[in-house]
Amino acid sequence: MVTAAVFISSIGLPAATAAPVSRTPAGGFEELFVPSSMGPIKVQVRWAARGGSSALYLLDGLRAPAGHSQWTTDTDALRQFAGDDVTLVFPVGGRSSFYTDWYRPSSTNNQTTTYKWETFLTRELPDFLAGRGISRTNNAIVGASMGGNAALILAAHHRDQFRFAGSFSGFVNPTYPRWNEAMRAAMLGEGGFHVDDMWGPAGDPAWSRNDATVQAERLRGLPIYVTSGNGLPGPLDPPHGPGDTVNAMSLEAMTAVAAGIFRDRVTELDISARVDILNGNHTWPYWAQSLTTARPMILDALGAR
Repeated sequence: MVTAAVFISSIGLPAATAAPVSRTPAGGFEELFVPSSMGPIKVQVRWAARGGSSALYLLDGLRAPAGHSQWTTDTDALRQFAGDDVTLVFPVGGRSSFYTDWYRPSSTNNQTTTYKWETFLTRELPDFLAGRGISRTNNAIVGASMGGNAALILAAHHRDQFRFAGSFSGFVNPTYPRWNEAMRAAMLGEGGFHVDDMWGPAGDPAWSRNDATVQAERLRGLPIYVTSGNGLPGPLDPPHGPGDTVNAMSLEAMTAVAAGIFRDRVTELDISARVDILNGNHTWPYWAQSLTTARPMILDALGAR
């Protein structure tokens, strides 16, 4: 589902050349184009209600559309945080990217630019937002599905930037045996992307670096919320065909296994983290529900109430 959007031309990048301000605009929704090594990246922003400097980054799933963030159309995220003093940051695009820095462009779909999403989300975008009054160090990050593991990994490797991380139905243990093949199939099916061009073949060090369960020690002391459904259909399932429901069930069954593995690992390491495996499926209404649960934790971590 796509909503009408305010279009800001990328010619001349007017948003990028705007004079820096010392305080964020209070409230309001804006669409920006932010310079990056991948070219201008569209970012939807809903500014903090009272001009505060903290931000919440929200990452999409595998099918991330090119024109908007699904958090803005498929959830009530904008309403949930309407009165809160935190800026919502919705990066747009990144289909099948896992929000990571790839080794090279995908070799199976004529991609011309190498995905460098970690660089964008932890360097280029924060640098840009700092010119609009957003803190470089008082941010939270959450993601759904593809974005879930990415949210934890970005927080793990950039602890100076993030004070909270949340994964909703994320594949938080991609080095689990054979799961690289499941990712291979999913990425080929969603845009023809080749997983080996992302992190190399299974066993490459990039796989471990980007596995939240393997990197759990780096999350020590950070407020964390990991949640997954159990893969059973429920009342929040959208009225799609049975094929979509079966696919959502199988995906959520996998993320439930991953959440359980992550829970066992942080328990073994005596790392505090909230992990919920609840009734539910791999679809947006459940992730909106997860955001509702996470909201007070996010606001407390950012001091943004």
